[in-house]
Amino acid sequence: MKTDKSSMLLYAVTDRTWLKGRSLANAVEEALKAGVTFLQLREKNLDFSSFLELARDIKKIADKYRVPYVINDNVDIAIACGADGVHVGQEDMDAKEVRKTIGPDKILGVSAQTVEQAVNAENNGADYIGVGSVFPTSTKPDAETVSFETLRNICKAVSIPVVAIGGINKDNAIKLAGTGIDGIAVVSAIFARDDITKAVRELRQVSSRLVGYKS
Repeated sequence: MKTDKSSMLLYAVTDRTWLKGRSLANAVEEALKAGVTFLQLREKNLDFSSFLELARDIKKIADKYRVPYVINDNVDIAIACGADGVHVGQEDMDAKEVRKTIGPDKILGVSAQTVEQAVNAENNGADYIGVGSVFPTSTKPDAETVSFETLRNICKAVSIPVVAIGGINKDNAIKLAGTGIDGIAVVSAIFARDDITKAVRELRQVSSRLVGYKS
């Protein structure tokens, strides 16, 4: 499954620390059913076998709702679980090497904070760019924020989809209007909410207005 601009509309990144005892599978299913259009599984502290088991369970849910599904940082897990692709940061594997490893048909997302990084990522085979942090975020407290001007310039510099990430919620997302992004990526704005369905529907409405799509 490849990605296109419409699948970037509402991009969910998982984080089990927000779930207050709920299972990740249940939270993900509720989010996808409510309208999430792209899913990234992010796990930093699981051993390989536990991560793989979880990745396979989440893939079944993503397949059920036909939502593109990528693994954060871990190419081996992405390949082993049959995910649609992988997302890497600037400090992870080089995008060109990741593309060689996963082949031409898998999705490759790359994080970027500058125009140069974004252009290099596209040239090295990225299918989309994740730009952030666009607002201060508790998920990555040490992340430097990217200015709206830089975000706008990145959108102009590449031909592949661009999604903004970092501290985005239903109240501040509209500030990104006019930057040229194809969607928003969120973590706690979905998975920290008691009513995930309501959160997703609100975010999807805002993102649709942002990027000019009809929800």
